[in-house]
Amino acid sequence: MAIVSTSSASVALDADSAPFPCIPAPVSDEPAPVPHRVVVLAVDDVIPFELSLAARLFGAATDAAHRPLYDVVTCSIDGRPVRTAADFAITVEHDAAVLASAGTVVIPASERFAEIVDGAAMPAPLARALRLIPPDARIVSICIATYVLAAAGLLDGRPATTHWRHAERLGRLYPQVRVTSDVLYVDAGRVLTSAGAASGIDVLMHLIRVDHGSAIANLVARRCVVPPQREGGQAQYVERPVPPAADTGTSATRAWALERLHEPLPLEDLARHAGMSRRTFTRRFRAEVGQSPGQWLTRQRVDLARELLETSDLPVSRIAERAGFGTDVSLRQHLHTAIGVSPGTYRRTFRG
Repeated sequence: MAIVSTSSASVALDADSAPFPCIPAPVSDEPAPVPHRVVVLAVDDVIPFELSLAARLFGAATDAAHRPLYDVVTCSIDGRPVRTAADFAITVEHDAAVLASAGTVVIPASERFAEIVDGAAMPAPLARALRLIPPDARIVSICIATYVLAAAGLLDGRPATTHWRHAERLGRLYPQVRVTSDVLYVDAGRVLTSAGAASGIDVLMHLIRVDHGSAIANLVARRCVVPPQREGGQAQYVERPVPPAADTGTSATRAWALERLHEPLPLEDLARHAGMSRRTFTRRFRAEVGQSPGQWLTRQRVDLARELLETSDLPVSRIAERAGFGTDVSLRQHLHTAIGVSPGTYRRTFRG
């Protein structure tokens, strides 16, 4: 993914920014969208960073006329102010009853959840609040909030992730959950789980892309100065000795490969471009990205195919060639493995 840099000079309003109050928003003949209701459930000792993510990211998602695509509200269980894990409290305007109106529920981590991590039963008020969530609403956990979903039985038989420090324990406490510890988030349909704090950005950006496509997700990423999709998984964050600094890495080769996804790009060519042996290149690539070169290439090709399906009228066979899959059969297999749908279904989703 691209690394975005900015400076204090970057303050002018650009085409992607919401207009100043004195500048009228573009007029649209399209009916105003019905914003998707997102409810954030805040529990005492909530982590402030994670609490803020839904309002910031979903709040930046607008249509071409700058009309909001999401309606984000925050609640506590009883409607009272919530203490954070920092030195301040927050006031909320809703109690848990608002969960019944949610299309998506986001549960940020709280230090209070450490009791559940240690094996304690879920507090009864929290359990009652979760039962108010509509059966067709999506539920998103950030970091150790995954334990809340597991304790509620919402992850039984599903794949899930949490912070890598707590992943092994999650599997021991809840053997019915299929724990995956080396990814940033898991989309298991109705329930989505994410790893450490910043992976909350990844899973929420994923939802924006699923809901509204790459163009809106990229717009939100630019507005919030975050990557629309990060590479790798938690494996790159697991504690390990830091290797000595090197003058060379694989970033230049990754950039080179992104311009040639339509080509075969065997490992030998990648290593040759980086000026390394295959073994050294593979080891360094995995250390930097958290994936093997082959896994990374497949991810980039799937992402390119998704973008072309959303934004072009190219036939599937041509998209398969441009993304480097060679045949439409190969594209179908890889797309289904990645997101569980066929190219035709994916395209229809974003064409209405």
